[in-house]
This record gives sequence, structure tokens and C-alpha cells, in this order.
Amino acid sequence: MLQPGDPVLVTGATGFVGSAVLRALAARGAAVRALARPSSVRTNLCGVACEVVEGDMTDPASMARAMAGVRFAFHVAADYRLWTRDPAAIHRANLDGARVVAEAALAAGVERLVYTSSVATLRAGDAAVDETAPLGEGEGVGVYKQSKVAAERLVERMVAERGLPAVIVNPSTPIGPRDIKPTPTGRMVLEAAQGKIPAFVDTGLNLAHVDDVAEGHILALERGRIGERYILGGQDLSLREMLAEIAALTGRRAPTLALPRIPLYPLAYVAEGVAQITGKEPMLTRDALKMASHHMFFSSAKAERELGYGARPHVEALSDALGWFRAAGYLK
Repeated sequence: MLQPGDPVLVTGATGFVGSAVLRALAARGAAVRALARPSSVRTNLCGVACEVVEGDMTDPASMARAMAGVRFAFHVAADYRLWTRDPAAIHRANLDGARVVAEAALAAGVERLVYTSSVATLRAGDAAVDETAPLGEGEGVGVYKQSKVAAERLVERMVAERGLPAVIVNPSTPIGPRDIKPTPTGRMVLEAAQGKIPAFVDTGLNLAHVDDVAEGHILALERGRIGERYILGGQDLSLREMLAEIAALTGRRAPTLALPRIPLYPLAYVAEGVAQITGKEPMLTRDALKMASHHMFFSSAKAERELGYGARPHVEALSDALGWFRAAGYLK
């Protein structure tokens, strides 16, 4: 059990999910240590009592310093982008980062490591998917999913072969406050609130409040079984339903135009071509269209049963996300 004063390391603490985990740990009285790159924006650390250690999750020396003397560790950091000019950078960050962090945890004798994976490592279908449907290495749409699959399989091997005391959590689609970049989903929420999404495709997703996901991380630390994975999700809903709820929360008219996916591929090619020139992330990508071919619905029944995990209604997560975007000046 996590005790007040326990030294705990969080990687990715300046980010969206990581900062929520950091705050949840601080609220429990843990002596939290945050790993942050020198260039990281540290807005999400404001108001939280924590020690900041500068370094990079892919650098063994950085991780050795960060792990020294900690009892528990949460590896939340990841490169969560669905497009970049250099796809290999995403793979390096997510796979090499997991390897270096796990090695450092073993060397430091950390009692337990909670590794933040993703439902991207699971085989999506139109019915709710659980932990029994993992993807194999090399599978998955796009470099982000493939990198997370490779990293999760690495952690599993290190548990089985080297005794790494790791529990794996698989958040679905977190939304809520402090999404400073914002994440791909946060950007979609923001653009829908600004009336920039006039149509939709037939797909679905599972929304969870980021603070519930953070609480799930701590439950995994305290109650999770070594080597097991736990989906930390919320409620399933269609993209159309999500956009309608955002419209209701912002006083806009909900989009009603449903578009088929296939005719959108030429637009995605053009958008990606322009992005290669400008360096700005495209509004539409081929990978996003491929992922939208399934309703990405997931079940958190295992986490509810074994960890005591629970999620508030997703409309509260949407409301909190919009409220934070408005207060932070993203949404006028």
C-alpha cells in the first residue's frame, strides 16, 4: 500500500495523464519526484509539491538518477502523436523509453512499477474489447500503436524473464483538465467546441475522465497483479453522440452530416502532403481513417472487479475538459 511520505517517481509528469497521476499521488501524501526534460513546459506542475529531476526517459544516466531511492515508479511518459515527419521518433521514444525505465527500475530495486500502456495495444472491434485481445508485435495501425504494442510486449517479457515487478494499465481515451498540448482527442474536443467539425464518420470511442484514469493507476499499484494488464476506461459512445454532447455543452448546433470514410482518403493524402511541407499536424490522416473503421469500444470490467476502479459519466469529463480549455484561453 502507498504510505504518506513514500518516495515515488512519475515520468511524463508535465503531460496530460502524467500530471493527473502526479496530483493523485501528492493528494495521498507521497513524496513525489517528477522527471521532466529541460525543454518541457511545466505549467502542469504548478501548485503541486514535488521534486523535479531533469532528464530524458530514453537516457540511462537520467533514469538512474531519477530512480535512486524511490519505492514505486509510474512510467506514464509517451510520445502520443498520430502523425509526425519522423515516425521513427515515436517508436524510439515509446519502445526505448520503456526499456530504459524498466532497466532502471530493476537496477534501483523499485518495489513496483506501473507501466502506462494504451488500449492501442488491443485488437479493436465493434463490440467492447477486453484484455484478452492483445495485438502482436508489428500489428496495429500507424507507428504510435505499433510502438505501444512493442513496448508492452517488452515489459511483459521483462516481467516473465527478469522479475520486473510491473503492472500494466491500458487507458482508453482520457479527457479532462490540463490537456496543455492538447492530445489528439483533446484537439478534437476543442475543435468541435469551436464549430470546426461540421461532419463525422461512423466510428466510436471510449471516454474516461483523466482523473479517474489517474486514480486507476494508484489502484493498480496497490491492488494489481504483477504482469497483468488492466483497461482503465469509461463509457462507449459514437463519434456522433460525442459531437452532439459537445454541441449541447457549448450552445452550438450538433453536426448531422455523416460522411463515408473511403472518399476521404484523397483528402488525407493531400493533408499529409501539406503537413510534410509545413510541419503542422494534418487535420486528417490515413491512419485516423483506418482506425475509424471500428468502433473502439472497451470494457473495464477486470479493473472494476480486481482493482475497485470506477469512472464518472463521460459528460462530466467533457464538461471539465471544455471548462479547462475555456479558462486556459484555448476556447473563446
